[in-house]
Amino acid sequence: MQAVQLTPELFQGHISLETLNDGIKPWRVPHKRRWLFPPAVLNGKGENATGVRLRFESDTSAVEVDFAPFDSNAIFDLVIDNEIVSSQKVEPGTSSVRFEGLGRESKVMEIYLPHSKPIIVSGLKVDDGASFSIPADKRVRWVTYGSSITECAAAASPAETWPAIVARRNGWHMTALGYGGNCHLEPNVARMIRDLPADFISLCLGINVYGGSTLGPRTFRAAVIGLIEIIREKHPETPIAVMSPIISPPREEKPNAVGFTLQAIRNEVHEAVLALQATYGDKHLHYTDGREVFGLADAKDHLPDNLHPDAEGYRIMGRRFDEKIVQPLLGVYPALRSGA
Repeated sequence: MQAVQLTPELFQGHISLETLNDGIKPWRVPHKRRWLFPPAVLNGKGENATGVRLRFESDTSAVEVDFAPFDSNAIFDLVIDNEIVSSQKVEPGTSSVRFEGLGRESKVMEIYLPHSKPIIVSGLKVDDGASFSIPADKRVRWVTYGSSITECAAAASPAETWPAIVARRNGWHMTALGYGGNCHLEPNVARMIRDLPADFISLCLGINVYGGSTLGPRTFRAAVIGLIEIIREKHPETPIAVMSPIISPPREEKPNAVGFTLQAIRNEVHEAVLALQATYGDKHLHYTDGREVFGLADAKDHLPDNLHPDAEGYRIMGRRFDEKIVQPLLGVYPALRSGA
């Protein structure tokens, strides 16, 4: 096989790339400013490669990715035409993964890197004599921000997180900013989202604030308003979908350390959106109760710890987010349609 050059254009879904002696490490924060995302780079979640892909066009019949070994199992997905054509599980200590039997026609491939893990990519190989290029990407750009329920550690594979399902269904370019345990509406995260190119932005807010008791009734609504206003500084008419937490039965009516119930959190998110709509006449800001995307009926079989969906639960979330949020917005914003 022939090695191809690792270039920044090959990587998608990251915020920054760090060049190391042994390869390239994608980050989901600006790595040169990572210490401005305390504590410890969002408790390590900023270096996880959730949603990061390698995207290229080639007529190769096989492709191989080299990487620094993981200390636990990891899964890579190969996606062609928005469909998962192969998933490969690698064992601890393994330093490469290979996809083969791909045919000799030219095709655009996306290799989804393992989610909820950091990775250093050290090489990419295709068949000897095969073509290789980085195609222009004019797809709709979607940025989504949230908690572990957006990071989706329990998804069956990296292309089966609920944001990846939505992106593949609609042919979108996705940047998934799900930070497990660390969605606390920090100003620097708001500024980072503000500065990203985006045709559509979604925000799933509240569950980590409830769990960590980091904001209370006096401060949470103001933080939601501030997050959205900062993003609006450079995205004045970009559609923004704001979703409150999905169902979590033990937390619905149980006050946390600052007196918040999960239902009260939902009310505050909704009131923040209403206040922004009323103040600015913002017709491009949309609210959805998270229980419409994953509710009590879904929790019965697919919420094993009463907080995080299982693999099938994330598939349900992907389908439901698309049906309840994305498809209605496509009628209002035809430019979000794939190929528009």
